[in-house]
Amino acid sequence: MTEAISYPLTWDLASLYPHPDHADFENALKQMKTSLEELVTRVAELSTSTNPETDASVWGDFLTDYQAAIAELSGLFACLECYCSEDANNKHYQTLMARLASIRPLRENIETQLQLTVRELSDEVLQQFCQQDARIQEIQFFLEDCKRNATLRLPKEQEILASQLAVDGLHAWGRLYDRLSGDLKIRIMEKGELVERSPGQVHFDSPERSIRENNFFAANKAWDTIADSCADALNHLSGTRLTVYSHLPVTDHLDAPLIYNRMQRGTLDTMWSVISKRKQKLVQFLEKKAEMLGLSQLCWYDLNAPLPLTGGESPEISYDRACELIVNSFDQFSPDLSEFAERALRENWIEAENRPGKRQGGFCTTFPVQKQSRIFMTYTDSADSMSTLAHELGHAYHSYVLKDVPYALSDYPMNLAETASTFAEAVLGEQRLKAAKSKAEELQILDGMLGDAVAFMMNIHSRFLFEDRLHQERQEGELTPDRFSELMQQAQKEAYAGALDDAGWNPQFWISKLHFYISELPFYNFPYTFGYLLSLGVYALADTFSDPSEFAAKYRELLIATGCQVTEEAVSNTFGYQLGEADFWNKSIDIIDRRVDRFLELAE
Repeated sequence: MTEAISYPLTWDLASLYPHPDHADFENALKQMKTSLEELVTRVAELSTSTNPETDASVWGDFLTDYQAAIAELSGLFACLECYCSEDANNKHYQTLMARLASIRPLRENIETQLQLTVRELSDEVLQQFCQQDARIQEIQFFLEDCKRNATLRLPKEQEILASQLAVDGLHAWGRLYDRLSGDLKIRIMEKGELVERSPGQVHFDSPERSIRENNFFAANKAWDTIADSCADALNHLSGTRLTVYSHLPVTDHLDAPLIYNRMQRGTLDTMWSVISKRKQKLVQFLEKKAEMLGLSQLCWYDLNAPLPLTGGESPEISYDRACELIVNSFDQFSPDLSEFAERALRENWIEAENRPGKRQGGFCTTFPVQKQSRIFMTYTDSADSMSTLAHELGHAYHSYVLKDVPYALSDYPMNLAETASTFAEAVLGEQRLKAAKSKAEELQILDGMLGDAVAFMMNIHSRFLFEDRLHQERQEGELTPDRFSELMQQAQKEAYAGALDDAGWNPQFWISKLHFYISELPFYNFPYTFGYLLSLGVYALADTFSDPSEFAAKYRELLIATGCQVTEEAVSNTFGYQLGEADFWNKSIDIIDRRVDRFLELAE
């Protein structure tokens, strides 16, 4: 009899950096600050070093040291973020995070001066610099990207001041939200006893509707207690950005996220346009699911409800079983991806334990110096948790593929990052679908896959609409908590095409969704939908390759291209897709429609 495999539920952080309580961590922070201060001085000298024949080596030396320092800084931030996430109430960690954040202006100072210096170089001079030094030539795309990002920079002195003020302004509001949500306790009734749970422990996937409903209203009651503070944070995050934009040569509040994602506005507009026209099949899915649950229409808290069991596997999936399914599914696509996942799962790269005190949500973070990643989540014995685990392993694999490229070329935009993660989910989903042993099991798997489609094409669309309209109204002044809720509900009704019960929306969603409060990146929403549909389209191309290994190799090419090409070129140069054309997005949604048709067929 084969011995059951057991995978660790907690991560190892000690092998990466000293513990934050140790003096060595304090010393690492001090050394980091010193290194960045030295680079600030050196980058200032680059503005006067513009002769390709005599100064290229100076640039080469600086860029080499810059990459090493930023890689180390990234690791320190990642390390502390991991500790803060696993122990959300630890005040010492929060204090250290604030201290590390105070170093952020030094990095932004360096980036600002570098981008503004590169902006002043003609294309011809920049090309000459690259030709004079192999170290510069290797990262030429990075310098070209610096020139593009310089569009979002104020004049040098103003930009440096803005980054310093952001520590106690823009980024402080994001940290405030992290503390408020980390401290939040939700009081719910479990087995006749009133208990406190952190937000990450409260779920809406119980087969009992009364439990889902109770959890939903209990959670919203708790979130309402911090609504005023969250409204302040959201007002000031968006207000600060709009103030900066007003001094830049940008069209509107969408220019910045598009530049950050190395993406053209036409691509974004085309994607949302096609999605808006192609939601009817998903509405049919939601209507059928409501019927199967004995409801006239679904409410928000019913969206993740499991289908009534009529045979087949239990919807509960243990962590060990989920790990086995993921590793085996990945192996059907690429042994390389499977071996990587097995390593990450076995070598304590993942924090998945379901316990109090953890932050909500999940993430994957990279430690570039150690060439490793760490994954944070709370595993709840569900198919949804298993998909989340596969999603984050997709992120980790993306970083793994890029681990040996220059650090400057390992920084890919969020929309392409989400392609790797949702691609991993697609691999898992398709393999589970093929292995389904009964009609009931196939229905359950399809329900999960179509639930993802609803999340990416409806839920995230509502987030985009909300954030877009919030920025439009914020130009006229601050919004009240009630107005935020009105905008949220309006966006949900439009994005879900009216598919939910009129009493079943979630207007307080703006309080609980942490993505709205991430100070580093605006519009932390549409990249998920972009990545989801792109991954569907790419995965569908697997059948056009006679040799599966060729497709896996082409996929690796795409992941590598994400760090050294703009979005549209990365896709067209590897798989030939033209992202500005509706045809591409329609083909991806065709896959979803076929799944809906199969679901409806099985449900009859």
